[in-house]
Amino acid sequence: MHGLAFFLFLIIVALTLVITYFASKRTRTTSEFYTADSSLTGWQNGLAIAGDYMSAASFLGIAGMIALAGFDGFFYSIGFLVAYLVVLYIVAEPLRNLGKYTMADMIAARFSDKKVRGVAALNTIAISIFYMIAQLVGAGGLIKLLLGIDYIYSVLIVGILMTVYVVFGGMMATSWVQIVKAVLLMVGTFIISIIVFAKFDFSLTKMFNEVKTATPLGEAFLNPGNKFKDPLDTISLNLALILGTAGLPHILIRFFTVKDAPTARKSVVHATWIIGIFYVLTIFLGFGAAAFVGYDKIVAANPAGNMAAPLLAEALGGDFLFAFISAVAFATILAVVAGLVLSAASAFAHDFYSHILRRGEATEREQMVAARWASVGVSVLSILLALFAQKMNVAFLVSLAFAVAASANLPIIVLTIFWRRFNTTGAIAGMLVGLFSALLLVFFSPNVWAPEPGVAILVGEPLFKLANPGIVSIPLGFIAAIVGTLLSSKKADSKKFDEILVKANTGIKELAN
Repeated sequence: MHGLAFFLFLIIVALTLVITYFASKRTRTTSEFYTADSSLTGWQNGLAIAGDYMSAASFLGIAGMIALAGFDGFFYSIGFLVAYLVVLYIVAEPLRNLGKYTMADMIAARFSDKKVRGVAALNTIAISIFYMIAQLVGAGGLIKLLLGIDYIYSVLIVGILMTVYVVFGGMMATSWVQIVKAVLLMVGTFIISIIVFAKFDFSLTKMFNEVKTATPLGEAFLNPGNKFKDPLDTISLNLALILGTAGLPHILIRFFTVKDAPTARKSVVHATWIIGIFYVLTIFLGFGAAAFVGYDKIVAANPAGNMAAPLLAEALGGDFLFAFISAVAFATILAVVAGLVLSAASAFAHDFYSHILRRGEATEREQMVAARWASVGVSVLSILLALFAQKMNVAFLVSLAFAVAASANLPIIVLTIFWRRFNTTGAIAGMLVGLFSALLLVFFSPNVWAPEPGVAILVGEPLFKLANPGIVSIPLGFIAAIVGTLLSSKKADSKKFDEILVKANTGIKELAN
């Protein structure tokens, strides 16, 4: 057990619990629980978005992926960054203007049918749990490496902490944990990157030349095709990454924490700058791990490469830097899983319980109780699923969540805002087909099935050959929404669409007759 790392872990946990304690005093109403009463400024929400987005997949998974697979690992950095252009220009302002607490609120602003809200909430819960599995896998591997605690107990520790943040502190605690984590992560990543660059005499040419001989891949390290042999798989991955962010529930609910659409736009701009700098620095993390840790040591610590960044910190700065970076990685996971729990709990309590089961008649207290119990339920389910995904790369697991988000949520968001003829049948069809096609294709993919024992979860020949389903499931989501609308006998409400169009672009809540 690393004593210094354990001490820094305790400091991180203590800091986040103090934040939760003070936030709990300001979390009395549903608005405060779900959205921090829309009180965050643009730069605060920008930092929180960055903290929410730069997950274990970014810090642990991408560094390991670049170290082991070279150029192909950097696809994740590119996709995650470019995705924010879609968020900025298509989603952020309409979502803030039309919604209140959840993505389903935005859809319900146009379609009052409870089935639409219910399916939208189902998508939110499914995507949030999928994403959370990746974070818990990263947490389990990290704590096991540092403290020698068994993977199962490591996942339980994180699960309990994330539940505490949400149950007691709501969005206020979650946001400030994410802000603190974003600052720590940027500081830690910048320190490692500078040290790595200094080792190469601050020469990009020297760095690129040296990594050509640092791994078993040789010169192929800098070429595409080491991990993604099929060009379709590469396209599918990038489609999921670029389009998926605009459908991720834990990112979408962040736009409700600010007072208006212009502030939401500002927060996306702040977040994009922070995220952009971070993803550029992942090159130094991956190349540094390949050169100064080595392929064999990275794989020995974790076959998927998830421990590359902490091992690089140890190689460059000894026990202290190792402990600091590991504690930062731990904070990263805590912040992201708290946001995921909150998004799933909000969908259940606000959409399922309050609007569908109680028909909008639930009291403030009843909604708060439902949200807190939902948080516990989501945490328990995610922990159980994470126990079966221990050997999978966390960046890859997250890319699958992106594919589901892009397939099930994005088509409905876009068509709700821009297509006059779109109706409830199309909305339900698009969400269900997008969700289940992505999940089914993942289940039959090489991630779940492999001929050799130990390579995937199950032994057998995969029926779907691509590792990421995005190239198939995303078009299916759009096609199902369009076909469902065209074949339906229900007429779209043109007056309602005009109202939505004005609200989405101006933020005006009540229109004159």
